[in-house]
Amino acid sequence: MNFSKGFFRENPVFVQLLGMCPTLGVTSTAINGLGMGLATTFVLLMSNISISLVKNLIPDKVRIPAYIVIIASFVTVVDLVMAGFLPALHAQLGLFIPLIVVNCIVLGRAEAFASKNGVADSIFDGLGMGLGFAMALTMLGSVRELFGSLSLFGFKLVEADGILLFILPPGAFIALGFLIAFINHFRKTA
Repeated sequence: MNFSKGFFRENPVFVQLLGMCPTLGVTSTAINGLGMGLATTFVLLMSNISISLVKNLIPDKVRIPAYIVIIASFVTVVDLVMAGFLPALHAQLGLFIPLIVVNCIVLGRAEAFASKNGVADSIFDGLGMGLGFAMALTMLGSVRELFGSLSLFGFKLVEADGILLFILPPGAFIALGFLIAFINHFRKTA
């Protein structure tokens, strides 16, 4: 049981390169990255707990569809709560919230970990991977927002124009590439 593997050794974004659709699609700002990351963390944590509890009750033939129904239930909760309490963030994240259902990080952890381990281990795995994903999205959103609009979490740091490219979709690829290169360099020297 290693909580930190989702942050460093097995980070879903920077090491495993999973969940690229929301990673590149919603991270134009730090708050969008944090919101999507926390929403995914909630779904990952709750689905890991649920699947580890019912793993022995689900026949092998319907295992994956059952996992998807469990995950979709928690995504629906997140979608409705976010729409009710955070409508501006919900509008920004849009279609990417329902797409958490098919996010390979969530389904992969359900299949590879929660279905084979107990509840306590599944909680730590879900939190570690989810918060590692949230950290990665927040970092990417911060870099893009910082260079793109010279602000961070919506607070303008300098009254000037940033580099528009970083706010646009190609900027997501460029920023992600530089972050992965930086992290790989750091991991090799540490």
